[in-house]
Amino acid sequence: MHTLFTLEDIYGLTIEKRDGEILMRVDPFNSREARNLLDELHVWCAEREKYRKGEISKDDYDKWRYNYPKYSNVDYAKAPSQELSEAMAEAFKDKLNKD
Repeated sequence: MHTLFTLEDIYGLTIEKRDGEILMRVDPFNSREARNLLDELHVWCAEREKYRKGEISKDDYDKWRYNYPKYSNVDYAKAPSQELSEAMAEAFKDKLNKD
């Protein structure tokens, strides 16, 4: 859940209930980071759709996900920002030190 809360803080991710379903959305007008995240979600959605339609195998889909953006053919795909990485590390540092 803290990952989602961090996405809310940094990218303006919102959650709402519509027609009995829980939906999460990114408001592209929230910030430049929100627009970038939305672009990357479109890339993910397209790749997931290829897998769903059987155009790529589960192994290919996993390879794409676990190595993103290495195997992405979209120019604007990039690694998460340093700001997000630092925020995530800070949010979870107490959980990482418990084991």
